Amino acid sequence: METVRELATHASDIKHLQDDMDKLVESVNDMQKTLADINATLSEAKGGWKTLIMIGSMSSVLGAGLVQVVHWWNK
Repeated sequence: METVRELATHASDIKHLQDDMDKLVESVNDMQKTLADINATLSEAKGGWKTLIMIGSMSSVLGAGLVQVVHWWNK
């Protein structure tokens, strides 16, 4: 009798552990999807920053060239 009771207890414990593992696997999958979304967002931001820096650099070069032309013209 006691063996049957122990087996039932162990079966119940295993069922609870399996449920916890299923929840953990689902949670890990959700985290992986979230990390993939974050990675994609950061990749897009990197390109945006590079473009912004390129436009700023070209504007600076054009501004400096304009100042040189005005300075040369006023001589």
